[in-house]
Formats: sequence, structure tokens, C-alpha cells
Amino acid sequence: EFAVDTEQLFYFLSTTQPATFAKLGIGELKDKQSMARQKFLARLQGEITRRGVIDVLRHGIKHGALSFDLFYGKPSAENAKAVERHAKNRFSITRQLHFSKANKRSLDLCAFINGLPVITFELKNSLTKQTVEDAVEQYKRDRDPRETLFQFGRCVVHFAVDDHEVAMCTALKGKGGTAKDSWFLPFNQGWNDGAGNPPNPNGLKTDYLWKHILTPERLTEILENYAHVVEVENQKTGKKKQVQIFPRYHQLDVVRKLLADVQENGAGKRYLIQHSAGSGKSNSIAWLAHQLISLTKDGKSVFDSIIVITDRRILDK
Repeated sequence: EFAVDTEQLFYFLSTTQPATFAKLGIGELKDKQSMARQKFLARLQGEITRRGVIDVLRHGIKHGALSFDLFYGKPSAENAKAVERHAKNRFSITRQLHFSKANKRSLDLCAFINGLPVITFELKNSLTKQTVEDAVEQYKRDRDPRETLFQFGRCVVHFAVDDHEVAMCTALKGKGGTAKDSWFLPFNQGWNDGAGNPPNPNGLKTDYLWKHILTPERLTEILENYAHVVEVENQKTGKKKQVQIFPRYHQLDVVRKLLADVQENGAGKRYLIQHSAGSGKSNSIAWLAHQLISLTKDGKSVFDSIIVITDRRILDK
């Protein structure tokens, strides 16, 4: 009904914020019909609908006079209490997740953080003669954005995956729109200066997705520093709409590599990054600039200022 994993959610709240959670008066976690429980879940659903799951995870929610944290971000190593809180986040995966009350449809996988869904997956493989394109079509054809789980901002991203390639979409539009409405972008590493993924002698070509992206550390990093919702104005009509941003693989890769090199070698080096048209240069520059300014080495800031020289007005936003 509310598109949350209540078992994970209430366990997280009761163990991390026991005094505040007790004031909810929910009682037994398995009492699914209690009025207090329904009111809290309705409040949570309303906040996710209004603000999106990224903002709710970052800033928590208020419920009456009570305030709840729903996620603990990356702590500094010297803050023992923050390290302890961060370790209590619950990252979970549900297989064959039933998402509809109207029928028995299910999707292959859903990833949750503290009971809130953040990523869905449709998985295909060459043994069944299906590819990532079949997964994309399944999202476009059979995943109704009117269902709570697929509403805008409810999940951070939707992944279509096979054993060779990965594609991603941040907003499903349903089968009524044009093909471009549910806009899937590649989430591949690239191979030989082109598309796709390199051969993997140790397994599937796409195992980088769960080995290097879907770890608690990496997901935390993405939620804190990359994923966000922006408001975009149509220059012709003046109408504004919200767009959810999730980094593509090469954007994460370049920013992480630059940050790691500066962390090791300090300021003073030069780098040349080659991008193709439409590959998201503006976001890569913005994500890098914001993280460079907070970068420290031996307890001191590496840079006093970050100056971006550009002919792209979009970066001003």
C-alpha cells in the first residue's frame, strides 16, 4: 500500500531512535492495522511524494512534534558516534517484489535503504535469449508509473541489466508516451574507446554494477554527492518541470579518479578529460567542484577556492 518495507523501516527506527520511536505508539511491529502505524506511513508516503526519496533520506521527516532521521550519511572517521550510527543503516534486496495491489505483477529485484525503495532492476540473460533491450521494453510497457513504486521521485533509478550491458532511467512514463519519454541511458564502462563493457575474465561483463556501485559505501556516496532533483524551465513555453538526476558510470568514474589522485598527490597537477557530446560534462564539472572544495589532506583543506572557467551558461545554475 505504501511501497515501503515496513519490517526494515521500523527495525531501523526502533534501534537508532528508540525514544522517539516509542512516542509513536505503534506498539508491536507486526500490528499492521494500528491507527498510529497507518498515520505514520501515510505521512512518510506524503513526504516522499512531495519531496522525493533522495531529500527524505538526506533530511528525514517530521511527524507531528516528532522528527525522524531515515538515513545516516558518511561519517568522518574521528566522529565515533557518527560512525556507529552510519553502521546501523540497513541496505537490503528483495527478489520478485510484488508492487501492485490490483494484480500479481512483480519485478526482478528492488534495493531498499532502511525500508525505503531506492533502485529497481529488471534482469535478462543470454541463456533465455533476452537482452537489456527486452528489460527496457518491459519497463516501458509493463511498469505503470501510476503504481506507487514507479511514481516520479519514489525510486532514485531503474536499472535494465543483462550479462553484457546495463541501462538506466530515472523517470518512467508508461506505455502511453513516446519511446523517448522513458529515457534510458547506458550505464556501461565503455570498451576500446566505444560503447559496451570490456571482457571480464572473472565473470559477467556487468558484475561491476554490484561490485563497485551497489555497495553500501558507494550508494551512500551517490546519494550524498550526486543524485538529486532539479527544476528545468522550457525556454519556449516557460513551463517548469522536475528532473531526477543519477550519475552515469563514466561521470562517477572521472570524478572519483580525480578526487582520489588529488587526495594522494595534493594540489598542483593538471588533468585532461575528454568527453563526447551529450555525455554530461556540466554535471561532471559541478559534482567535481563541490567535492574538491571539501577535500582535506592531513586535516587541512587541499584548496582555498575552486574557479570554473567556462562558456556554458548552464553551469551557473
